[in-house]
Amino acid sequence: MVNEQSKPGKTFAAVITLLGAFALAAQFIISMHSRQTSLIAAIIRYFGFFTILTNILVTACAAFLWLAPQTAWGKFFSKPMVQTATAVYILVVGLTYNIILRGIWHPEGLARFVDESLHVIMPLLFFLFWLVYSPKSNLSYKVIPWLIYPFLYGLYCIIQGSFSGYYPYPFMDAVKLGYAAVAVNLGALLLVFLLLSLLLVAIGKRIATKSIKAKS
Repeated sequence: MVNEQSKPGKTFAAVITLLGAFALAAQFIISMHSRQTSLIAAIIRYFGFFTILTNILVTACAAFLWLAPQTAWGKFFSKPMVQTATAVYILVVGLTYNIILRGIWHPEGLARFVDESLHVIMPLLFFLFWLVYSPKSNLSYKVIPWLIYPFLYGLYCIIQGSFSGYYPYPFMDAVKLGYAAVAVNLGALLLVFLLLSLLLVAIGKRIATKSIKAKS
């Protein structure tokens, strides 16, 4: 658990916080500079990406663990289940982008660094943080509630897309794919979330068991 005695953990959390804040701010500026819609629409679209929302979550988690672990939010983000769920969300961001979406566009310069930060570096850093520094006690296989966030996000994409015609991800594009195909894609993604959640809980439990045995 990250606390005053865990200096390496706090340093790791600081790195994640600073990188996340920079990448999110830089991506916002890049998105606004290259927008082809109104400012309001561009802002809505920026915050409409699962990548952005999840990186905000990861950055906030790391920031509270680093700067304010004793506050209500700090204690919330210190919970084993919360940190594990957050790790699952950001890992799915990385996996989805690198397996499905990487070939769609090819940013250059700063945009590429920001893109890699949000889709590769942040997922890897937070997973390593979870693996080494996150508490693993009291993890439970009751992970179904973790699916609420991605499910509601998918529902949001479908509903707002039906009005605007804009979908942040091609596999959620009901205009091109049809609602049945989008429902299948969403179901497949939720299954990935579920399986990865169960895997991380299993890993966490194993680490916790080994830690207890080592101390005994």
